[in-house]
Amino acid sequence: MKINWFTVIAQIINFLILVWLLRRFLYKPVLSAIDERENKIASQLKDAAAKESEAKKEQAEFLKKNEKFDQQKKELMDEAVAETKEEREKLLEEARNEAAGLRSKLENALKTMQENLNRDIAQKTQQEVFSIARKTLADLASISLEEQSANKFVKRINELTKEEKKQFIQAFKSGSNPVLVRSAFELPAKQQIEIKNSVDEILGTKTQFQFKTTP
Repeated sequence: MKINWFTVIAQIINFLILVWLLRRFLYKPVLSAIDERENKIASQLKDAAAKESEAKKEQAEFLKKNEKFDQQKKELMDEAVAETKEEREKLLEEARNEAAGLRSKLENALKTMQENLNRDIAQKTQQEVFSIARKTLADLASISLEEQSANKFVKRINELTKEEKKQFIQAFKSGSNPVLVRSAFELPAKQQIEIKNSVDEILGTKTQFQFKTTP
């Protein structure tokens, strides 16, 4: 078989031209497109990694702020509970003090009422006793209770011993005020004179007297 070198050479040239055309117009744009696509994908991956890092950073900051907020919330709650407890104790203490004050006032009022009642009863009893004594003395001895009491008082003064008279004189020696005589009833003039004379006799001088009624 005879080889046609012209045809072979022509085919080789056509193949080379085809390879050059494919490289020029097909492979190079495809490779460029592939490189551009790879660069774009790499850029997107880089942006995604940056965004992921930023997201993690923001998440960490959020968690940190959330923990700080929880801590502040806990501190505020503890402070509010402590203030509430303190205010409660304060109100309870004030209530106890007010109750104690009211109880003390009530006890004092009851005590005063009891004392007034006892004093009224004692005065009424004393008045009744005096009234009965006056009536009894008037019926039995024809002498009033005032006169009998004054006579008893004068008799007691006149029967003082020397030592008692000495003490009596010493008690009134330096006094410049009138001698005050108190009785539960008004003394008749006769008994007042008898008391004055008895005391003046012991003191050895004229003395000013003041007679006062004290129920």
